[in-house]
Amino acid sequence: MNPIRTSILRLSTAALALGLFSFAPGASAKVVAKVDGIEITDDDVKIALDDIGSTLPQDMQGPARENYVVDYLIDLKLVARKAEADKVVDQAEIARRMAYYRDKVMMEGSFGVLGKQSTSEEALRKVYADVSKAQTADPEIHARHILVATEDLARTALKRLRAGEDFAKVAKDMSTDPGSEGGDLGWFTRDQMVPEFAEAAFKLTIGQLSEPVRSQFGWHVIKLEGRRDKPFPDFDAVHDQVARYAVQKAQSEYIAKLRETAKIEKLVP
Repeated sequence: MNPIRTSILRLSTAALALGLFSFAPGASAKVVAKVDGIEITDDDVKIALDDIGSTLPQDMQGPARENYVVDYLIDLKLVARKAEADKVVDQAEIARRMAYYRDKVMMEGSFGVLGKQSTSEEALRKVYADVSKAQTADPEIHARHILVATEDLARTALKRLRAGEDFAKVAKDMSTDPGSEGGDLGWFTRDQMVPEFAEAAFKLTIGQLSEPVRSQFGWHVIKLEGRRDKPFPDFDAVHDQVARYAVQKAQSEYIAKLRETAKIEKLVP
């Protein structure tokens, strides 16, 4: 037996339990193998791929991948039948696991239907509109800064700026911050900066220069370029996040509705 397939057989307890079911093949199922007359169909291959596909080598694709899974299913049938004959697994344990996996498959089927319904274009745009309306706009500012090692250097930079020199030129000459070209920090919210910097920057009026501000990084001279409420991202930019949220919301509401009409008793603390 292939050692990789042997490892998968050991690890896939779920597959062993499911292998003991006697599923009737679908009307369009194609028989791809037989084990002592027991049919294995392409539908069985698809189920097995869902279960063990992530454990297979990435370079195993196409016919080789499908052939491997067929061999895995043959081994699964043989081992499961022998385990049943040898009574190596308690029948009550098998029944419990079969009941669990049946319920799980049914739940996943329901969630699959919900997922399709909740991620239609119309449904997603409605969720996006509802969420965007409920958001509180965060204020953000556009600022530049010059970062130097000492207060004296900061005051030298400030003197040059007040004398009318271009901010970007002074920043290029003096600033030790390599991440801001011309001192430009772009747009940011208060919580994106260290407290001392944010406190000084958000107090400025547009066009105003700050006095030297000390932070853990050194001394800053800040200029406020603009102020606005942070815009909510466009639908296309957050499409995937909206889809995940919509699916989770649909599932939660579906379960909550079922719980409302069910008699649930928890018999443990």
